[in-house]
Amino acid sequence: MAVTLGATRTLDLGMIERVVRQVTSSGKTQTITAPFTGETLAELPLSSAEDVRAAHAKAREARRAWAALPVRERIRPFLRLHDAILDRREEILDIVQWETGKARRHAFEEVLDVAGCTLHYVRRAPGLLAPQRRAGIFPVATKVVETRRPKGTVALISPWNYPLSLGVTDVVPALLAGNAVVHKPDTQTALSTLWAIDLLVSLGMPRDIWQVVLGDPAEIGDPLIEDADYVAFTGSTRGGRKIAEAAARRLIGCSLELGGKNPMIVLDDADLDVTAQGALRACFTNAGQLCISIERLYVHETVHDAFLERFVRQARNMRLGAGLDWSVQMGSLTSRRQLEAVTAHVDDAVAKGARVLAGGRARPDVGPLFYEPTILADVDESMDLCREETFGPVVAIYRFRDEDEVVERANDTAYGLNASIWTRDLPRGRAMASRINAGTVNLNEGYGAAYASYDAPMGGMKSSGLGRRHGTEGLLKYTEAQTVASQSLRLGFEPILGMTYDKYADTLSGLLKAMKRFRLH
Repeated sequence: MAVTLGATRTLDLGMIERVVRQVTSSGKTQTITAPFTGETLAELPLSSAEDVRAAHAKAREARRAWAALPVRERIRPFLRLHDAILDRREEILDIVQWETGKARRHAFEEVLDVAGCTLHYVRRAPGLLAPQRRAGIFPVATKVVETRRPKGTVALISPWNYPLSLGVTDVVPALLAGNAVVHKPDTQTALSTLWAIDLLVSLGMPRDIWQVVLGDPAEIGDPLIEDADYVAFTGSTRGGRKIAEAAARRLIGCSLELGGKNPMIVLDDADLDVTAQGALRACFTNAGQLCISIERLYVHETVHDAFLERFVRQARNMRLGAGLDWSVQMGSLTSRRQLEAVTAHVDDAVAKGARVLAGGRARPDVGPLFYEPTILADVDESMDLCREETFGPVVAIYRFRDEDEVVERANDTAYGLNASIWTRDLPRGRAMASRINAGTVNLNEGYGAAYASYDAPMGGMKSSGLGRRHGTEGLLKYTEAQTVASQSLRLGFEPILGMTYDKYADTLSGLLKAMKRFRLH
């Protein structure tokens, strides 16, 4: 396995000092370290419960003027963001790599996501938020308009694994809808969010509509939700349940994108060279720290051995490294806790009889948190990683005989976030996809085709979450629908022209039947 050692560029201290001023904090700080080296990366301010309440107060004040702006004025700084982030990609790529430890090619996916998703909502927001005519109960006599009003203040909690992508693309539609946001990114990877806010302010975004707080959820989680009008959360299923309970107590809405134990199915007609390369990306992007990453790989028995030979060979030849160049194929895990979780899953499986076909060990010679891309066979129900999400560079491979069997096995999980099917026969693949209980299903791709198609919704079934990001719902979830109906004074819901109620009932019943016949009702 090839190795690249040593990141050569460091982050600009002036930039760090500038962007951290955006955190609402009364002075307490926390040191974050670089996953590549274990050395100090930055000193970040932390927020207290009172700081969170202060952030909410500033957001509430700022949102009044922001919500009063026409949508076409609100979108302007975000339209500028598309080109600006692409032009300054080298700067933000360094930040993302230093705080997460991921490979540069995987950090670039975050830049592309922010640019693409933001542009999608900039283009769609004016139409989605415009008043919509709806059919009234009586044609001509009843006129109905549906309007969209912002929720108010959105509390957004984003994770450490994709800090730029998930720290920006869920906030943008909330702001475009006229809300203010109080955002708690993970402290380890907050620099990406703070850099993006700094950039947007320079592009014309009012500073106070996007507030940032940092700290331990045990200390600031309650005040974050107590003053919010809606909560958006991306993280673990365990954390999502707590968020849902807190939101339910206040009768406010929430959206939750949670964990997954995602299956990939290789059918007997798949192009094995293309599929093996696709599996490499599907399983090991960002060292497997991706909620839509593949952790279960089912291969038809007639092509199992041929596919496995290709897949194992490519996994063993992946280039690991702590470099800021584009040659590295897989970077580091982000935290000691994640390294320990991955190690525990693999060690438990091996102790109970699983075979290691590739990887299976940490690589402290490369960096303190590196773990090799790992392929396991003979995984069974006695092993923790059989059903639990690993969230690391580990995949279990299984044989299957027929389609009914593999669909049942793919669906035999508490999760339902993402799935992948590989076949040359697309109608066959789509038919199988319709039987998979997952929010997104990709054909001949691991995750990117569905995730990056921003016009379509993305989210989970079962224990993988509630609600959707992307698509129409990805913006309208941050709004309240209001129906305004006006009724003609000449035709209402009372008898007219001196009718008795029995005559009115006969007349109205006949009218409704006629309207049905002529498809007016």
